[in-house]
Amino acid sequence: MTDESRTSSPTVGRRLRGAGPDEQTRTHLPRPHTAPLLDIDQVISDPGTRILLCCGSGGVGKTTTAAALALRAAEHGRKVVVLTIDPARRLAQSMGLVELDNTPRPVPGVTGPDGEGSLDAMMLDMKRTFDELVERHAEPGRVQQILDNPFYQSLSTSLAGTQEYMAMEKLGQLAQESQDGENWDLIVVDTPPSRSALDFLDAPNRLGSFLDGRFVKILSAPARGAGRGVGRIFGAGFSLVGGMMNKILGTQMIGEVSTFVTALDSIFGGFRNRAEQTYALLQEEGTAFLVIAAPEPDALREAAYFVDRLQAERMPLTGLVLNRVTRVNVEDLSAEQAVVAAERLDATDSDDPESSSRMSAAMLRLHADRVRSSQRQHHLAERFTSAHPQVPMGEIPALADDVHDLDGLRKVAGMLADHSR
Repeated sequence: MTDESRTSSPTVGRRLRGAGPDEQTRTHLPRPHTAPLLDIDQVISDPGTRILLCCGSGGVGKTTTAAALALRAAEHGRKVVVLTIDPARRLAQSMGLVELDNTPRPVPGVTGPDGEGSLDAMMLDMKRTFDELVERHAEPGRVQQILDNPFYQSLSTSLAGTQEYMAMEKLGQLAQESQDGENWDLIVVDTPPSRSALDFLDAPNRLGSFLDGRFVKILSAPARGAGRGVGRIFGAGFSLVGGMMNKILGTQMIGEVSTFVTALDSIFGGFRNRAEQTYALLQEEGTAFLVIAAPEPDALREAAYFVDRLQAERMPLTGLVLNRVTRVNVEDLSAEQAVVAAERLDATDSDDPESSSRMSAAMLRLHADRVRSSQRQHHLAERFTSAHPQVPMGEIPALADDVHDLDGLRKVAGMLADHSR
């Protein structure tokens, strides 16, 4: 695949913007010389951008970044809903809400120019989303039978990939509700904190394969085929191995699975169909993927895998955001110079640990550590860019405190936007 084809989306092409020498020296971690500059304001203000997905491995700041960009988009006049999958519930606190649940809630005090723009927020309730799916698509007489089934209750809360599938399901619902633009014209998604960022793309097919799989259908076949010729034949064959399966799984579990699958039969095909529809939605031009990463080896390695996957699947990659970047206030003082100066101060006659000389020496050593950290981060960014030269890059500096309110979110988005100027 050529570099040109990796960013073949017209939307992505409009977001590539060159930078002059002055822009490259605005921060201590300079933009790698081959990386296009990520213009985040152009991304969130473009009415053609309808879905913005913040992706990456766990612990890199996806939730804060997604909330910050949603807030900035709303204050630029967009009607925004942000969907988070954050078990810490920090998003609700930062937006001044008592709690978030599976229903979008308006964030008070957020508006754009001339009174335009709004922000709603919600947090995925995996179990509730699965229940809604059953209520909406199952036969009316079987809804409660499914919801009360022990196998369904276990499946809807603990099966690997269920959270990712339900995040995709909820995204599809929001997109459907927003088709006419009356509810929202931008959906911002904080993807699940999976072990691997790729799980978000793979989980729907995995769950659909399980629910459509041979093993589950074998368990349900006797109930499905009862009273029919084929069913009787299959039932006779099933009885040959039934004793062994009863020993392994237990008679009660087999009965629960059989009852569950039979009741769910009316919406079985819908799982895969909706997964395919949402997957196609992710490939459309109006969707934008932002990969979020910390300037650390593991996070950037995961980001590289995810970028390669997005490009292979022809999904619209908008850029990479490096979060928690170390910045240095005094750029002309190298780490080596700071250490030498600190050693000279230590050699003074003062024994007072709180003397100005000792305190200055401590600050110089702190500066040296920050310089080394910044250099290491820049080296990692260069390595990423050398492998993905066409991926636009932006950065957010490390903050001294956690973000806990709207002003903090505004600051985060503002720093990312300033990096593109």
